[in-house]
Amino acid sequence: MAKQDDNAQPLKVAIVGTGNVGATYAYALVLSGLVAEIVLINRDQEVAKGEAMDLTHATSLASSTRVTAGTYADCKDAVVTVFTAGVPQGDKASRLKLVAQNGEVFQSIVPPVIEHNPEGLLLIATNPVDVLTYAAWKISGLDASKVIGSGTVLDSARLRSLLAARLSLDPHSVDAFVIGEHGDSQVPVWSLANIGGTPLAKAGSTARGRLKKSDLTSIAKQTRTAGRAVAGRKGATYYGVAASLVRITQAIVRDERSVLTVSTVIERKKNLSGVALSMPAVIGRHGIERILYPPLNDAETRDLHRSAATVRKTIRQLSLA
Repeated sequence: MAKQDDNAQPLKVAIVGTGNVGATYAYALVLSGLVAEIVLINRDQEVAKGEAMDLTHATSLASSTRVTAGTYADCKDAVVTVFTAGVPQGDKASRLKLVAQNGEVFQSIVPPVIEHNPEGLLLIATNPVDVLTYAAWKISGLDASKVIGSGTVLDSARLRSLLAARLSLDPHSVDAFVIGEHGDSQVPVWSLANIGGTPLAKAGSTARGRLKKSDLTSIAKQTRTAGRAVAGRKGATYYGVAASLVRITQAIVRDERSVLTVSTVIERKKNLSGVALSMPAVIGRHGIERILYPPLNDAETRDLHRSAATVRKTIRQLSLA
């Protein structure tokens, strides 16, 4: 359980949407013991009640977290409200093609959250996550630092896992990350990838020889298409994104000031402004403390600008005040 100040309210997280991602995130959050209370909000309240009952049965075996089904009014005092509601991507649709439907969903679900909890953070997981992070920022009127998208936290984990498998290493020993869109225009930052501080170009040897450019191209493609590959086999992805949400939640409630590749609205940055993209960012109790801009090579810089243009073009399809 997260440490509480004597005069502070017990930490509460509200989850809007109790489909596969929302329910799995709630379950992982119960197991983590990070918060004292979880409130589940869903269009079909009976579904939310069922999930709350099921999770409550698990708490006596895991943590003392209180899980309830509620309404938007119950978002009050939540340190963070997590949005997982929306039309799922499935195995064929581009994340960006979901923008019209899920943009309409956000027009209806963000305002009541802000009405009841204008001080809390928003954490967005619904796809297309970068576009909807931007939408949530515009609709809510909050400072950009308080609206966080799950971004490429999962993509970066997938990249490290695939690299580690190729190098016969523990993924925790691989330092590599993905920036830009959580989607087809994402940018793996190969120039800064390293193993124990040694650049990948020097450390990348395996039992089958050294990593080749074709290996990196294959790993980048597998990272980029992993979501569709999973959904094509089981219908949806939710374990990985739920784990990513718990990791971001942990950084918030413990005020860790951890650096994570979350999606955030970027302002006053040439070629990147007016869009939400994943960049390494310092995350703490009050949200995004600052965005880090790693030194990219020329090709990565061009790819990041193209990624920003892709997301910006899709943002223009939204009807936002």
